[in-house]
Parts: sequence; C-alpha cells; structure tokens
Amino acid sequence: MFRFETSDQKEVRRFRIAQFNGRTATARSAGAVVTGHVRSIVENKSSIPAAWTITIIPEEPKPASSIRSASRTRSFIEDLC
Repeated sequence: MFRFETSDQKEVRRFRIAQFNGRTATARSAGAVVTGHVRSIVENKSSIPAAWTITIIPEEPKPASSIRSASRTRSFIEDLC
C-alpha cells in the first residue's frame, strides 16, 4: 500500500472519481510514481488548511507482449474480408 497526504482539492477530487468508477489512478509524490486502485481517502479534520490521506493499492504493470501491433491487427481484419 502507498499512502500520501495532500491538501490539493483538485487532486483529491480526481482520486475520488477514480475510486468511484473503479479506475486506476497515478500518484506522484516525492519523486515516486505509483499507479493503482484508490482504497481510501480520509480527511484530516485537525489540519489547517484541509488535508487528506490517500491510500493506493499498487497495480503491477502490464507486460508489453499483450499489446497487439498495428500490422497484426490489420492482417486479422484483411483475413475477415
């Protein structure tokens, strides 16, 4: 799990939308880049200005072999015609 704190309301909104829609989100914090599913967003009510702690469950990168090349796709379509 990857946790970080932010006070940027636009960033928090983006993570809430990703969590609601079940999409992955990418977080950049202190030079680290993490992509994964948002598990929780918790507001720190004692903080001024407002701050939120966001927890992300990292997702393994997809292997490059799963991406079809344009030539393979084109030949598949030509075979259908």
